Amino acid sequence: MENRAEKQALIAKLYESIGEVCSTAPDIAHIEIHGNRVLGLHLVEGLHVEADEKSDGIDARIKVDEGVQIEKPVRICFGLLPERGEQRINMDIDLAAGSRMAVLASCTFPNAEEILHTMDANIHVGKNAEYIYLERHVHGKEGGVKVVPRAKVLLEQGARFRTDFELIKGRVGLIDIDYDAECRADSVLEMSARISGTAQDVIKIHEKAQLVGERARGVLTTSIAVRQQARAEILNTLIADAPYARGHVDCKEIVQDEAQARAVPIVEVKNPKAHVTHEAAIGSVDKKQLETLLAHGLDEDAATDLIIEGLLSPSY
Repeated sequence: MENRAEKQALIAKLYESIGEVCSTAPDIAHIEIHGNRVLGLHLVEGLHVEADEKSDGIDARIKVDEGVQIEKPVRICFGLLPERGEQRINMDIDLAAGSRMAVLASCTFPNAEEILHTMDANIHVGKNAEYIYLERHVHGKEGGVKVVPRAKVLLEQGARFRTDFELIKGRVGLIDIDYDAECRADSVLEMSARISGTAQDVIKIHEKAQLVGERARGVLTTSIAVRQQARAEILNTLIADAPYARGHVDCKEIVQDEAQARAVPIVEVKNPKAHVTHEAAIGSVDKKQLETLLAHGLDEDAATDLIIEGLLSPSY
């Protein structure tokens, strides 16, 4: 078991791997988890965290009290610094009515050769509450990471939930995302992922949202680029059951070299007053964009990289 100095050193290395330092500001809540151990925990008023460390993972419960608006994003840093290991997180998240929390989560595995990271989450966003979860990954150069996040999401009346997944450094390895959401009356759901795969990387994304309440809205957005022998499989499902529910599924994939991509947007409308749209595009980089950049003096590789960078740029 690490002493305090050893824990602080590990925390510093985790943040160093993502190019940041751990905040010491009293009004910024933060949690640091290395492997299956909680190294650091600082909370603010109205935010409650309980974490049970077990031999095979961590069971965590996060709760925001009714009406509490957490002003600054909560920082959560998950990671494993060794080349091999497993990190298993089970998480229950509950935002009470009228509350708000934004989380900036960093998942860092900078030296990975054989790492497994799993996340199983149950997320409840209460009436008129708002939860934003931005997840950014740092992986090693060898692609030796398996990332398997699973989430069940329930949005009560008027609730808002937004999640965004982004790989900012390193090889994908294997990413297998599976989110399933139920959206009640007047709630708003936004789920997006932006990932670039190379070599033998495998990207699997399955996002499903069911708009069960009147005027519920949902948007599923996926932007993927695969090169060399990488593979991507995207299955996005949006179901509208209620009057005036509105939704859109948008999937864009750029494919180069020997890579393969598959996109299946599924939309179902079960009420005549609901409306859902979808758009899917798979292919090489846009020819007109490429020609424009070549005319400005870029070579083809640099121009292609710039187009892919634009596709994967965050919208926030």
